[in-house]
Amino acid sequence: MKKSDYTAINAKTWDQWAENGCEWSVPIDHEEFLRARAGDWAVYLTPCIPVPKTWFPPLQGAELLGLASGGGQQMPIFSALGAHCTVFDYSDRQLESERMVARREGYAINIRKGDMAKPFPFPDGRFDVIFHPVSNCYVEDVFPIWRECFRVLKPGGVLLAGFDNGLNFLFEDDPLTVVNRLPFNPLKMPEEAFRRMAENGEGIQFSHTMEEQLGGQLKAGFRLVDLYEDRDREGGAAIREYAPQYMATRAMKP
Repeated sequence: MKKSDYTAINAKTWDQWAENGCEWSVPIDHEEFLRARAGDWAVYLTPCIPVPKTWFPPLQGAELLGLASGGGQQMPIFSALGAHCTVFDYSDRQLESERMVARREGYAINIRKGDMAKPFPFPDGRFDVIFHPVSNCYVEDVFPIWRECFRVLKPGGVLLAGFDNGLNFLFEDDPLTVVNRLPFNPLKMPEEAFRRMAENGEGIQFSHTMEEQLGGQLKAGFRLVDLYEDRDREGGAAIREYAPQYMATRAMKP
């Protein structure tokens, strides 16, 4: 089990989480799809707060990329609203959920398996919108992701991204205790500790600084337009009672 294979380890971890019924892997049902088609819908970049509808351009006919967004939760809603959706994810099980919902509801979707830590398999200026929920914690270096997002968006395109602020990595629950220095990078752990993390099904996760998250978007060329903070759902990490752990951003490609 090589550290260099960490993204493949994460893909298999997400396959297992999906098999076990992870809340971010349960596809929407037919009734929710019909409600979305009727205009009653919500999607999430972070755990609790729905993305403001004003953050989206008109979705009818829009080319939309769901980046690391498999699972059959967001893409069906965007498809119901008339967007032409492409989902790009590294988990076979998450992508299978997308196929299942698309077959059930009778819409077309472009499903691509791939590692977002590598160059995206899409041409320049392909998309109007990128929807990227909390997931770059599974990648060591986030700047190439922001750079690729900028490349594949059309001028005037919108990047909607969710990410954690690092506090989940700083503390351990029961009792709430500081356990790690930030930024947290498991690739710098001793081999045995890394192996335990991989074998325990925790996923190989990294914390990132706001310099990397917000500054990285700006350095890639984006104009940051809006943001909000969010917390875990009830029953999540204990730090949620004291501080928000997540941020969602709306950025534009000039």
